[in-house]
Amino acid sequence: MQTDNVVVEVSKALERHGLTETTLVIFTSDNGTSKAAGIDKLEAQGHFPSAHLRGSKADLWDGGHRVPFIVRWPGKVKPGSQNDQLICLTDLLATTAEILGVKIPAGSGEDSVSFLPAMRGKRIVSTRNGVIHHSISGHFAYRYGKWKLLLARGSGGWSSPKENKVGAGGVEAQLYDMESDVGETNNLYSQKPEVAERLLALLAADVNAGRSTEGPKSLNDVADVILWKSGRGPASGKPKK
Repeated sequence: MQTDNVVVEVSKALERHGLTETTLVIFTSDNGTSKAAGIDKLEAQGHFPSAHLRGSKADLWDGGHRVPFIVRWPGKVKPGSQNDQLICLTDLLATTAEILGVKIPAGSGEDSVSFLPAMRGKRIVSTRNGVIHHSISGHFAYRYGKWKLLLARGSGGWSSPKENKVGAGGVEAQLYDMESDVGETNNLYSQKPEVAERLLALLAADVNAGRSTEGPKSLNDVADVILWKSGRGPASGKPKK
């Protein structure tokens, strides 16, 4: 209710000052609903904070990562249009820089890609392969096209099953087809090992380069980064002894 009210008040302010037709308005949010909100009680009353997505804040599943992203830009973005291209909030830096015609300083925004073409109904031009996810416990995930690889046996966060609650015989990681299984219910990790290994290699390359786009290698605390916190050894892909 508070959020709805704020959006209305901002819109009214733009109207009062005659700025509606010349202003880009972006509505988005922080990621995931916290367990502190009492999710079970909310759902019992018919409100599902994560909608059809699995998990919540702190997890690797999309219920903890996917956010709303609504744009109003008269004369630039077609009203009612939709776009299914993958973007990240880090991309706001490169996007606003392109809109303003400002060059991003070297060594800044290494993971930011402009999605201005998407707002114009075109394809995003990018050297970035995918988007890196991270949970509160430090578990990694990687989204590439329709595929999402989770280097965790469970949620990687606060939702059940937590990592320490998954049996030793559980699958070491998770792989989901986000086009046909957005709820992340059918783990294809064992059935699609070649896809999992490809995403793992891309993730490792981004971490080692300190960036996910092409450009000069960026400093990163690689020695302290552990890709596999359960299951395998760090970047080698070999099982722990």
